[in-house]
Amino acid sequence: MKYHLAKIPGQIKVCNKVTEDVELQFKRLLEENKKNKAEKRKLTSDCYDVESEREAEEEGEAPNPVQRPAPVTIGDKGKRRAITTTPIGSYFKERTTPGSQPALKSVLASEQVKHKVKLGLARWIIDARIPFNAIQSPYFQPALDGVAAIGSSFKGPSYDEMRVHLLADLKKECQLLVEGYRSSWKRTGCTLMADGWTDQRQRTLINFLVYCPAGMSFVKSVDASDMIKTADTLFKLFDEVIEWVGSSNIVHVVTNNAANYVSAGKLIHENYPNIFWSPCAAHCINLILKDIASLPHIADLASRASKVTVFVYNHMIFLSWLRKRKEWKEIVRPGVTRFATVFITLKSIYDHKEHLQALVVDKYFTSHKLSKSVNGKMVSSIILDSKFWEDCFTTVMLVGPLIKLLRLVDADEKPSLGIVYAGMQRAKINIKTMFRNRKSAYTPHTSILKMWWDKHLKRDLHAAAYFLNPDYFYSEGFVEKANILRSLLDLFDIETLCNDSVAAMQEIQLYRDRKGSFGRESALKAIKRLEPDGGDVELGVDFPNVADSSNTASFGGTSDDGGFGLPVYDGDVGTLNDNYDF
Repeated sequence: MKYHLAKIPGQIKVCNKVTEDVELQFKRLLEENKKNKAEKRKLTSDCYDVESEREAEEEGEAPNPVQRPAPVTIGDKGKRRAITTTPIGSYFKERTTPGSQPALKSVLASEQVKHKVKLGLARWIIDARIPFNAIQSPYFQPALDGVAAIGSSFKGPSYDEMRVHLLADLKKECQLLVEGYRSSWKRTGCTLMADGWTDQRQRTLINFLVYCPAGMSFVKSVDASDMIKTADTLFKLFDEVIEWVGSSNIVHVVTNNAANYVSAGKLIHENYPNIFWSPCAAHCINLILKDIASLPHIADLASRASKVTVFVYNHMIFLSWLRKRKEWKEIVRPGVTRFATVFITLKSIYDHKEHLQALVVDKYFTSHKLSKSVNGKMVSSIILDSKFWEDCFTTVMLVGPLIKLLRLVDADEKPSLGIVYAGMQRAKINIKTMFRNRKSAYTPHTSILKMWWDKHLKRDLHAAAYFLNPDYFYSEGFVEKANILRSLLDLFDIETLCNDSVAAMQEIQLYRDRKGSFGRESALKAIKRLEPDGGDVELGVDFPNVADSSNTASFGGTSDDGGFGLPVYDGDVGTLNDNYDF
């Protein structure tokens, strides 16, 4: 604004209506500010450069030339001419010769300057009310490295540069990145995801994202607050995005499992037979955990555990005693979802069994008046009840595979389609094992898994991905069911997914028998290490039809004695430790 009123061009448009006396006044003000900044800069010169360069001269350091790499250039029409990926460290020159010992004075001066710089950064972050987790951004340190490479002569961007020129350049950079993803969409296919959410202004927004092995890209966000979200209106929204991405490039559409989205998914498959719909696996597993937590015996167990947690955390005198114990960790822990938190809390309480029992039998607790209160007696009886701890352990073991699966499908590191089928099967087998195959005991739990699996998650893509994942297929526990092979054959019948179904079936036989590339020692070693979306280099050499199908990118972004009606698991606990540690 000062430059605007002083009629100084360059950073902002000059004001043609300002009077001459006001113009002169602001020019003097800017000149004084410039003079004051110059004097301040002179007083607080960069002592780090002075000290380190002086010590380097004393030690006989020879200056190292810095070779600047060729930058990324963008033409007038937005086309990229050259791309180089060079670490920011290549812009720095070495301050000391290799193996030399810097002087103590230089080290002390350096640490003081570093602390002042960090204070300056902290002051700016707090003043601008920037969340502290912004420091964890992968772009934070490279930005500091770039400033350090230029030196004290660098001046930060102005407000107008940031909101106009730099924003436009970053948008163009993002567009180039998405254009690079398009080649991956054509090569491996992609998954279209719709994420509905409500913002702080209570607007209903739907985000559309596209996933492929190269990365995930945001397409657009739609304000659906005033929209009647019927199957037809949702289909129209999806249809626009499908046409932009390319219907032949999309293999999979993922949404939540609301009835209107289920109907919209059916319309998508009817209009585009090569595109399959499935609900979000994480959402379904979350609801499975909700139903399991609603079972009467588990709800009662969670209620008793909650009373213990509330009592301990509401009385600081006992919590302080527990915190002084070695290896104590807090009981209340956040979960990946609110329903998983119930089971994670049960596990955390079970892990602190010895600490809690030590508290209620210690004189510190028994001599306190709170131990004689109604809540104190109730909590003490719960903690000393062996059946309570047995039920906690059993519950944790029951849901362990489901929570592990939830963590995997809820993460963004890798595609989860290929692990959903195996994860659900493992969870069902685990429940039956815990109940020692007593049908009357395990049915209430497995029926919940079966209901959600049959209604929402039982899809051809899940079964085919399970079959084509060599980590599962070549394992001892793999069971080749008729419905799995049938799902694979149904996919082979779609020409856009498989050009030659007959040749693909011949290759499947070789895959079963571990012949050709499948039998190579290097391929067998890579089974445990390479991901299904990136480890098919050898596969595509001899088996192009199966490789095309397996490379398809997709993202998947649960009593008689008054207790559980079962005894504590009395088998080899070591075989189930993996289910406990989630």
